[in-house]
Amino acid sequence: MLDALAHALRRGGHRPAVLGTTRTGTVRTRATCGDLADLADAYTAALHARGVGRGGTVGVAVRPGPRALAVMLAVHRLGARAAVLDPGAGPDVLRARLALARPDLVLADATAQAVAGWARPLARRARLALPDLAALGPVATIGPRLPGCAPALGPAAGAGRPPRPRDEDGDAVIVFTSGTTSRPRAVVHTRSSLAAGMSTVTGLVRPEPGRPVLGGTFFVLVPSLASGAPVALPARSPRVLARQLRRLDAQATYLTPPQLRAVLAEGARFTGRVWTGSAPASTGLLTRVKESGADEAWGVYALTELFPAAAVEQAEKAAFGGDGDLVGAPLPGVEAQPGGDGELLLSGPAARHRYLGEEPDPWIATGDRARLDGGRVVLEGRCKDMVLRGAENVYPGLYEPGLHVPGVELALLVGVPAADGDERLVAVVQPAPGTDRARLRAALAAPLSRMGTARPDALLLADIPLSGRSRKPDREAASRLAARQLAAGTRRAA
Repeated sequence: MLDALAHALRRGGHRPAVLGTTRTGTVRTRATCGDLADLADAYTAALHARGVGRGGTVGVAVRPGPRALAVMLAVHRLGARAAVLDPGAGPDVLRARLALARPDLVLADATAQAVAGWARPLARRARLALPDLAALGPVATIGPRLPGCAPALGPAAGAGRPPRPRDEDGDAVIVFTSGTTSRPRAVVHTRSSLAAGMSTVTGLVRPEPGRPVLGGTFFVLVPSLASGAPVALPARSPRVLARQLRRLDAQATYLTPPQLRAVLAEGARFTGRVWTGSAPASTGLLTRVKESGADEAWGVYALTELFPAAAVEQAEKAAFGGDGDLVGAPLPGVEAQPGGDGELLLSGPAARHRYLGEEPDPWIATGDRARLDGGRVVLEGRCKDMVLRGAENVYPGLYEPGLHVPGVELALLVGVPAADGDERLVAVVQPAPGTDRARLRAALAAPLSRMGTARPDALLLADIPLSGRSRKPDREAASRLAARQLAAGTRRAA
């Protein structure tokens, strides 16, 4: 599909490709199809001049947008692979990841290099940190340079024309996931697995030419642009994003659950179909999206190892009356089966080829407990999130969906170590803005009573900590928060 995108961009000429927005929500063109095609050609020539070719590795620390997409197209054309670098991972972790990936060249924009250099104190406040990139290998600057940046990426004299695009399969991208500083872990996707994933997205979203799609991920940009639909990058400010949605009239929107909650709080109105993933999406959240104008509201179950795996629309999810979190039927080509310990296993053409440094494995162990209900996947919680209370194993994912009554924004069940070596089970519930807390406690009484032997020992109303780029609920931090609040309550009672 990246090859199809390159041809579509070249044919598109002056048609808008990547859209931005002003503070008032006014739509503006950041790059035309021709701009992207020219940029990809220039980066291809420059990387070729640097010796990047088939089997090479390019580290990419570039903010999402036209330049990042053009870099990915250039790396793909040369038959190399891109190692995606996340400034939010921390310098020690990133240093270990780079040592594992061993890129021949690191491409970084001025912002990334500032984070690693003179702006480090300011960036730390935004939870961004990078090691000194120049100490890790050759670095080239993408986009405008600032003082102290590496030289700009540019073609060398006499380098010759870049090779023709490569058709054979091979490694395409390295994406780092969980792991430690001492043992980082990275997912390796091939050109064929990336193409299969993007083909699945195209069939799911069905982007139509001409009408914009809102979203900033690679799996939104490529299928949409290849189909002739311009892509609007979401504004960072929820208030501006709400204005952007009003002006844009998007045919489809992809935002993470935290982005949806934030923009709904600003009174956002939606058009077309809305998709969300990267973190759990409750029935209540999808319902609020449809009540705010969306024709359809979809939750997407996906992993770095396989994107996307399953999807469910709000009406189907709301009609589900069983325990657990219904995430929908596996998408075409995806095989799903529970392992011997109840862990969900997935396979299919879009599955990652392997983890970097490990042997290929067609099956992905998701880390999620699940069952199949009429061919649909129902999650029962993370395997590692099990809480052992007394002699009973409690899987939070079985019961958390039932806590999402009106007025609940997020809900977690976490274990808190007790003095006797056991664990206390605590429900941490985040109220939606403006919710009356006394009424919310009363509304939660019924679902709590239906939890039987898994009924929590305590209910706390508090903001749930988030972590990671997708701002997922942080269970460990929520457990620590619950422990502090329970301890404070015990001291007050004494």
